[in-house]
Amino acid sequence: DKDRPIAAQQERAAMADETSDAVTREAAWLAQSYDSLPALLKSAGGQWDVVQGYWPGDGLTRGKSGIYVTRARVDDDHPSPWRYRPRHIFRLKLIWPIAAVAASPPETDASPGGIEFSPAESEPSPAEIEQQNFDNAIGDLLVRIRGPQGDKTHGGRFLSVAEVPTEGSVSVVFDDPEITIRAANQLRATVTYYADDSEFSG
Repeated sequence: DKDRPIAAQQERAAMADETSDAVTREAAWLAQSYDSLPALLKSAGGQWDVVQGYWPGDGLTRGKSGIYVTRARVDDDHPSPWRYRPRHIFRLKLIWPIAAVAASPPETDASPGGIEFSPAESEPSPAEIEQQNFDNAIGDLLVRIRGPQGDKTHGGRFLSVAEVPTEGSVSVVFDDPEITIRAANQLRATVTYYADDSEFSG
């Protein structure tokens, strides 16, 4: 390092500090509510109780609908001599609580000679309603991750988000509701996507 220009070393150190707060920057974008995109937090008219960086532990997430921003990976890419472009893989943990009654609906036997309805004609159960609500809330989250038309920087916080040419997809993986409802009266999903940080010399 002593052979490199001092200014380059200082810039590299500064960018390292900025790179380490990627989770905080992304969580701030998702919690933002003063733009044209859907607000996520209930306090701003959205559907989520919590939007924050990092996973606080199971005991602090019970009973709250939450988006918890974490990183699955960071690559310190070196696209050209003296240039670096850190790339993050964000992993969002989504928790959606449902009422306990949804876990164990009462079983009823059909009365002799009674009319049987097909599933399409019957009223949806509380668990089904909450799965649809979860889908709706995730839809708003995806709109915010996409960002406004023509600007994929998440408010200038990154070079680009979910726009890497070969890895630009946003992936949502749902946990099995049969398991999570029975075990914890909640729905869970994981969202992953890439983000490129601004390039710097080093």
